[in-house]
Amino acid sequence: MKKRTIEIMDTTLRDGEQTSGVSFSASEKLTLAKLLLDELKVDRIEVASARVSQGELDAVKQITSWAKSEKYLDRIEVLTFVDGGVSLEWMKKAGAKVQNLLTKGSLNHLTHQLKKTPKQHFNAIKKVVEQAKKQRVQTNVYLEDWSNGMRNSKEYVFEFLDFLSTQPIKRILLPDTLGVITYTETFAFISEIVQRYPKMHFDFHGHNDYDLGVANVMEAVKAGCHGLHLTVNGMGERAGNAPMASAIAVINDFLPEVQISVNEKSLFKVSKLVSAFTGISIPSNKPIVGDSVFTQTAGIHADGDNKNNLYFSDLMPERFGRKRKYALGKMSGKANIQKNLQELGLTLNDDEIKKVTARIIELGDKKERVTKEDLPYIISDVLATDYHQKVFVKSYVLTHAKGLQPSTTLSLEIDGKIYEENASGDGQYDAFMNALRKIYQSQKVELPNLIDYAVRIPPGSNSDALCETIITWESEGKEFASRGLDSDQTVSAIKATEKMLNII
Repeated sequence: MKKRTIEIMDTTLRDGEQTSGVSFSASEKLTLAKLLLDELKVDRIEVASARVSQGELDAVKQITSWAKSEKYLDRIEVLTFVDGGVSLEWMKKAGAKVQNLLTKGSLNHLTHQLKKTPKQHFNAIKKVVEQAKKQRVQTNVYLEDWSNGMRNSKEYVFEFLDFLSTQPIKRILLPDTLGVITYTETFAFISEIVQRYPKMHFDFHGHNDYDLGVANVMEAVKAGCHGLHLTVNGMGERAGNAPMASAIAVINDFLPEVQISVNEKSLFKVSKLVSAFTGISIPSNKPIVGDSVFTQTAGIHADGDNKNNLYFSDLMPERFGRKRKYALGKMSGKANIQKNLQELGLTLNDDEIKKVTARIIELGDKKERVTKEDLPYIISDVLATDYHQKVFVKSYVLTHAKGLQPSTTLSLEIDGKIYEENASGDGQYDAFMNALRKIYQSQKVELPNLIDYAVRIPPGSNSDALCETIITWESEGKEFASRGLDSDQTVSAIKATEKMLNII
């Protein structure tokens, strides 16, 4: 049986930007546009709303200029309004060729917001569509509040669709604007529409206010929709939109009758970049892209993985360019620790593993975080073995004066030999790292890249509270983390860095 193709439209750069406190710069929008189309391989991207700002115009100009050179211009979409052609004039300046025209999909919105009759609304839309055609701009039409329209004013929705079926438009976009419908309603509403208008193209645009975004996506596809609107990390107004990563995994695993173009292996990379650009962290338990979703915590699970992969499912981390991890803590068992030892290339006998396991459980009971990188130190402490520290930050002077660039003088001991260097930087820690790089460059050793820097201070603490700094590093394609604890944030970061130097 031939599979039905579903178009995936990403609206992170338009609807996702309506997340409270989020605004992408022009360069960030261009970077993400390239990544979404070239690497993630979505079919289309909605990049902006017309008439918002000069910055938005500049961003779209950059995107359309690049898209034109790559023959992607028909895949770049802009939200426009029924405004007598003002939005179209904006699009002309921006170089965009596809408009997603925002119209009213419920009688309630039409009556109370626009204060127009259906006929007046349709006539105004017709003029905009005709003008777009003259300017060789392709038109898709959003039916804002469509889900409530189907619930409460279905006759109006069908009158509207009857009218749109006579117009030169390519797609009709059906948004659950307030994220209020259930999956049973989604299936019923879209089935009815697709059967009634078999020659028209319908996209479903789901929001996540009841956490039903992915369920509604599934039912929309089953009902026969032709396209889906998704956002990276589920970004969007209020509770956000249907999340890209979860929706893609669900489609691939549970809807064998359809096919999509999205490259699963790029989902995590795009997710992390969007998080970095927006400053909005990804919940650690967010499906597919959360830091801990491929981490087994209970020892019995790690044991089961050793015995015919008993705790594996179709959601294998390798699909998404990730790896399975085994947490260390009070729930750890022998199997968890063995898995981590294997990754570090360490071997212990059964009696030694029992002693290390007991210490890890003890630390877990005290609510201390234990990572794979902590294992050599725990082994050294418990077993008094030769796993000893080889690199010491012996001394440092950190200077930070108003109007002057911060600087650091550093004394470092490596295998018993002392090295000293001085450097400046954008901040005290940056200056410290620059001095450290000078030392390691003299030894012809390349330091790992710092890819994440997180600071944790207990809630309700005073100014003298202990500060935990967790730094994530990347070396030769592998990531690892190191931690430092001190009442001074910069010092805690230096302690975390000293751990990294011993790990490498």
